[in-house]
Amino acid sequence: MATRPPSARGRSRRPLIALVAAHGVSLTGNVLTLIALPLYVLTETGSAAATGLTGAAATVPVVLGGAFGGVLVDRLGYRRASVLADLASGVSIGLVPLLDATVGLSFPALLALVVLTGLLDTPGEMARSALLPAAAEVAGTPLERAVGLFEAVERGARLLGAPLAGVGVALLGPLTVLALDAGTFVLSAGLVARWVPAALGAVAVDESAGGYWRQLRQGLTFTLREPLLRALVLLVLLTNMFDAAKGTVLLPVYADRELGGAVAFGLIVGAMAGGAVVGSLTFSAVGHRLPRRATFVLAFALAGGPPYFALAAGLPLPGILAVTLLSGLGAGAINPIIGAVKLERVPAGMRARVYGLIGAGAWAAMPVGSLLGGVAVEQVGLRTTLVAVGLAYVLLVLTPLLGGPWRELRRPESEPAGRAERLGA
Repeated sequence: MATRPPSARGRSRRPLIALVAAHGVSLTGNVLTLIALPLYVLTETGSAAATGLTGAAATVPVVLGGAFGGVLVDRLGYRRASVLADLASGVSIGLVPLLDATVGLSFPALLALVVLTGLLDTPGEMARSALLPAAAEVAGTPLERAVGLFEAVERGARLLGAPLAGVGVALLGPLTVLALDAGTFVLSAGLVARWVPAALGAVAVDESAGGYWRQLRQGLTFTLREPLLRALVLLVLLTNMFDAAKGTVLLPVYADRELGGAVAFGLIVGAMAGGAVVGSLTFSAVGHRLPRRATFVLAFALAGGPPYFALAAGLPLPGILAVTLLSGLGAGAINPIIGAVKLERVPAGMRARVYGLIGAGAWAAMPVGSLLGGVAVEQVGLRTTLVAVGLAYVLLVLTPLLGGPWRELRRPESEPAGRAERLGA
């Protein structure tokens, strides 16, 4: 289990603030890449399929890093893993503009660097998430509020990073924006190294737990035995596939063809993030009074289909931004609910590996979404693809209303006594 900070040292908000700030800085950098990378590939190749392939190369390592990196994070300690992952990611993404400006950068080499960056970045995000309960405890902040703040900052990174990236690509070019991303990783590592105490991220290694593969199997067994976690993974796996197609292919292509390119792309992503920030903060304030399952379904339905239909209808940019902003409000409630469920049900000593496996399952279809999105645009057209994906999204997110394991989507106080203690919540 993670080491509990001695109470004699008193409470301090500094580690929580530093952790949240580092998370926001790192994710802002990720958004810079999210905008700059597909536009760079689209400019260089003119191919939606190549853009989709790049999106797949960015998401495959997210799956692998989540599945296999969690055990390493648990063994290294959350603080150390966060710092090392950020530094390594900064180097790998920084090589993209460096190589392009010096010896040249081939498309296969670009894909290799994209894969390496994603592989290293995922364990860093897992480590910061695993640090959150201890940082909240030291700060004297309720866990549900800390989770809401963490998610709001994540959404805020998109709100800030997307428009900046769009303007940056338009004014400075995509490679300069990628160089800025490398700097954000270094800054994130510095914040955690300087302000988050080492004891906060220490993990006591249970020698009886066995080696790497046994610990990985323990995390997988726990995840598979939790029906609600399985249902969440399946739902998010499919919706992430649609979102990957939109974010890496459909939206960049639409912005390039219909709206003038990078600035519009950045504004749309930023509008989604802006709505999500407000949604996350609102949910953090009033979410404990709302029924979880109904709120989850309504939020997902609002977040999913409307942006696809707005694009397919050919609305002008202000209309698309309005619809996207509204969808962001719904999206802001989704991750806090999922995050609270994970923290309530996953034992502290297994957080990184279980979170990694959940993330890997949820992200596994994202490369497929990127690839299929690129192929679908070239074979059946952009608007037909948008309508089909939007309809599928809406039907999918209504399935929790059918019951089954989704009936367990409720707060611990409404569960049988002792369950939270058994699960280490």
